[in-house]
Amino acid sequence: MALTSIALCSRALLKIGARTIASFDEGTAEAEVAANLYPSIRDAVLSSHPWSFATGQASLALLAAEPVADFAHAHQLPTDFLRVLSAGVSGRGRGVMYRIVENRLHSDSGDITLTYVFRPDERTFPPFFDQMLIASLAAEFCLPLTESTARAEFLVRLAEDEFRRAKLIDGQQAVPKAIEDFPLVQVRS
Repeated sequence: MALTSIALCSRALLKIGARTIASFDEGTAEAEVAANLYPSIRDAVLSSHPWSFATGQASLALLAAEPVADFAHAHQLPTDFLRVLSAGVSGRGRGVMYRIVENRLHSDSGDITLTYVFRPDERTFPPFFDQMLIASLAAEFCLPLTESTARAEFLVRLAEDEFRRAKLIDGQQAVPKAIEDFPLVQVRS
């Protein structure tokens, strides 16, 4: 079942014994806490791991303005960009030296293919991620709404367990990466 940002926050609020919300603008303490904390928690959790459902690739647009130092070219990052995983050239997603400066990628290549973590729509989150995000939200919502540090610490431990479980499930959705160009393997060949 696809959940919206309101549904995710409402389920987290239920976990701490608070009232659910129907909107971020309804004027309750729960809605105010959810509206202020949800976007940053969602983005932090999304960028904390290269989730398969939130990893994408894009060819970056070359900017006219050149970097001041170190690299020859600047490229515009995608609008939904959260975190870079790698950069490459000619349709290859890795292999290029780069640096992120402000909201641009600097490199010596004029053609960049970026592999990155992006912000997907909440309705596309898989169930294992929903559960982990709900646990993380509950842990963060607990202290401002209940003022119970013991309960908040317990919820943080539960959120950490859900995070490990979600990473395990997500990691099983692809073939493990092979070790390439490892000097000890080349010496033995």
